[in-house]
Amino acid sequence: MSKSFEEKMEMLEEIVAELEKGDLNLDDSVSKFEEGIKISKECNKILEEAEKKITILVEKDGKMTEEDFEANND
Repeated sequence: MSKSFEEKMEMLEEIVAELEKGDLNLDDSVSKFEEGIKISKECNKILEEAEKKITILVEKDGKMTEEDFEANND
């Protein structure tokens, strides 16, 4: 079963904590870093999919309508 976004974020936090300790050898550090990048990309994909599903209710002429969400990436 696939892990939730929150579970993946917890995994990332654990990886960062391990890397920050500095107790790992170079090979283990690189491996953890690669794992972190993979999880980060998975989280980004989840966020992108969620963004596509979001709609915003906008009041126009006294009526509520739905519009697609557009992220402001300024």
